[in-house]
Amino acid sequence: MTGLRGVGKTVLLNEMERMATKEGYRTISIEAHENKSLALLLIPQLRRLLFELDRMAGAGNKVRRGLAVLKSFIRGIRISVEGYEIGLDIDPEQGAADSGDLEIDMPNLFLAVAEAADERQTPVAILIDEIQYLRPPELSALIMAMHKMQQQQLPLVLVGAGLPILPGLAGESKSYAERLFSFPDIGPLSETESILAVKEPIETAGEIIDDSALQEIFRLTKGYPYFLQEWGYQAWNQAEQSPITAAIVRETTNLVERRLDENFFRVRFNRLTPREKTYLRAMAELGAGPCRTADIADTLGMKMNSVGPVRSSLIKKGMIYSPSHGDMAFTVPLFNEFMKRAIPEFPPIH
Repeated sequence: MTGLRGVGKTVLLNEMERMATKEGYRTISIEAHENKSLALLLIPQLRRLLFELDRMAGAGNKVRRGLAVLKSFIRGIRISVEGYEIGLDIDPEQGAADSGDLEIDMPNLFLAVAEAADERQTPVAILIDEIQYLRPPELSALIMAMHKMQQQQLPLVLVGAGLPILPGLAGESKSYAERLFSFPDIGPLSETESILAVKEPIETAGEIIDDSALQEIFRLTKGYPYFLQEWGYQAWNQAEQSPITAAIVRETTNLVERRLDENFFRVRFNRLTPREKTYLRAMAELGAGPCRTADIADTLGMKMNSVGPVRSSLIKKGMIYSPSHGDMAFTVPLFNEFMKRAIPEFPPIH
């Protein structure tokens, strides 16, 4: 699943995990991190999974082999946590997933784990949030591992969620990724869907909200689920009685914007360097976006090649992405409006 911040990708991922568990899947759920390796995130979870499979009834020794291959994998990449190696009381399988090359070892590790799951007749779902933070070798190794699962028809599936740059990153990593995966886009709700999302829980609670209030909430939120939730929550709290009116929604706007600034926007803003903040402020000056990279450079009074490093660092931090060649857009909805509140006067880079 790909989409901007605040559209509900993580909520959907959690719901898919719940559904998978109900259907008998064993699940592994992790959140990719720009400062933590994929292997370090996966190893404890795979260890837990294999021990769970080992406790299940069933003949065969593929679970034990899976543990041996996992130990070989750990040795191959020399993973340690706080100075202590993640140990397994089993001999490693020499020559299996221990080359130190992630693109070779991860497919072999997944193969051993999936064969163990198949032997126990138990499907496995790996769910990864913020998948765009994987380093190129990690993403490549993950794609290759899932390709192996498809070729062998083994019961291990991957569900991921990330920013709109994800399909491009996957395609650059392995050309067959677009055939291996589907990339559903999760976007804002339509006006009809947005109105239902706010109206139904209010009516379920036995209260009323005016149509004009619902239309005002949609106008302010542009249909983005996180913002719908915030405006609906504050309008409910501010209203002393039914119906909730458009006037109440307008009265809560300053409060909602302040809460969003503090809890949703500011946490991302504070991770930026001064030059990155100025680049984003230039984008905000041009509107909600997308905007041409040449126009951003012109607004900054700089040459395009001079702002290239800042643009690259913002893409890496997940603040902007390129929806089409030569264009840039915010990954966070309504961030252009926040930037104007955070930096009222637009300062050029000196």
